[in-house]
This record gives sequence, C-alpha cells and structure tokens, in this order.
Amino acid sequence: MKEQVVWITGASSGIGEELALQYSSRGSKVIISARRETELLRVKNSSAYPENVVIVPLDLTDFTSLETKVKEALGSFGSIDLLINNGGVSQRSLIIETNFEVYQRLIEINYLGTIALTKALLPYFIKQQKGHFAVVTSVMGKYASPFRSGYAGAKHALHGFFDALRMEHQKDNISVSLLCPGFVQTNVTINALTGDGSTLGQDDPATKNGLEVKAFCEKVIKALDNRAWETYFGKKEKLGVYIKRLSQKLLHAVVIRSNVR
Repeated sequence: MKEQVVWITGASSGIGEELALQYSSRGSKVIISARRETELLRVKNSSAYPENVVIVPLDLTDFTSLETKVKEALGSFGSIDLLINNGGVSQRSLIIETNFEVYQRLIEINYLGTIALTKALLPYFIKQQKGHFAVVTSVMGKYASPFRSGYAGAKHALHGFFDALRMEHQKDNISVSLLCPGFVQTNVTINALTGDGSTLGQDDPATKNGLEVKAFCEKVIKALDNRAWETYFGKKEKLGVYIKRLSQKLLHAVVIRSNVR
C-alpha cells in the first residue's frame, strides 16, 4: 500500500495538502493537482520525498481539458492506484439571497468537475482491473443546514453518482470510498461563496473548533487503506447522520436550534 500511486485534487491547501504530505511520508508516489501551481510547488517542496511528487495543475471547471490531464497524470509514474477527489468550494448564503449563477458554479466545481475527472480515469481503471476512487464529500452530503443549500445539493449528488459507480464496477475490482467530514480546521469557510459569488473572507467558530487537519487526514488514510465505503468524521455534527435515520423531524429541530452559520 505504501508504494501506491495516489492522485489528489485540491492539493494546494487544507485537506488536500495534508493528505499529500502524509502519503509522501509513508513512501507513496503522489500526484498533486489544483489551479495554483505556485502553491502546489510549495507543497511538493514541503513533502518528505519531493522527487516522488509530481505537479499536474488543473481547473475542475475546464471539463474538456481533463482527459488530457489524466494522460499527463498517468505518464508521471506509469500508473494510478488511487484518485482522491478533494477539490471543491463551500457556500455561506441564504437561498433567497443567492444568485442562480452561484448554484451553477457550486455544481460545476463540486460535482461536474469531479465527475468529469472520474470518467476520464475510469477506462484506465477498467483496463487494469483495479483502482480506487475516493471522494471528500461532507456530512452535508447526508443532510443539509441553512446557508449551505447549493453546497449540500452538490454533495448529495456526489453520493448518488458514486454509489452507482461502485455497483456498476464492482466486477472490475474498482473501489469507491465516500469520506464525509464535518468541521475541519481549514480555510473552507474563508473561501466559501456568498450569495453574489464573492468569497466570505472570514472564518467561523465551528470551523475554528473543528477537527485538526492532521489528525483528520490520518483517519482518512486509515479508512482508505481499509477501502471503507462511507465514513463520517467530526464532532457532534456527525451525529446528524444518525439522527436523520431515526427522525428527519428531530434532525430538523436539532439543526435549527444549533444556529450554525
């Protein structure tokens, strides 16, 4: 497992960066992708074995370029064992105050870009009769909360697509892991889109008090080593997944009462 080739999107900061550093530390060959090439270079140079880290810059919304990016990634080490779809953007705005174009952008980045990249790599996984798709979704892929309507919608969509992919390609020895974090100490809130499409530019107490990113990524890697189908991470917010199974009305009341922005 340590010598596997791991491709990580959204690797220029936060969860993606930490996953890249941890996989490098354990001896994996790592391909890192994001839009900001200078930040990817910083991550590469910070890794335990920079010579085994390759940069493949990409924009998830440039759908037509992703097949080329897959060929470039495959050429880096000759194979890919694990794709971690981590790239994405969050949202903090009420529905009534959110421009439709913001919903389009959330879907393009969080859903369609991930689907386009996955589909471009899928034929290779089928050909080699093995492969592992991992997707960093969210507990918002299992239930919703105010100010996150478009984000929750896109994350819900990822669960539907990848559950179907797992069913269709079990015969090809292809694994799918859905990773559902709650609050993690990253810049996800600072970079979240507001109703007019601008970034929020500030953090919130829930994110500041969330899981420490290093410890979270250690748990993620353990789940991926075990090829877990779906794993929930977080503090009290992950309980919402289980409360919903008992009573959607109870979950509704709990989320409203929490008053989380």
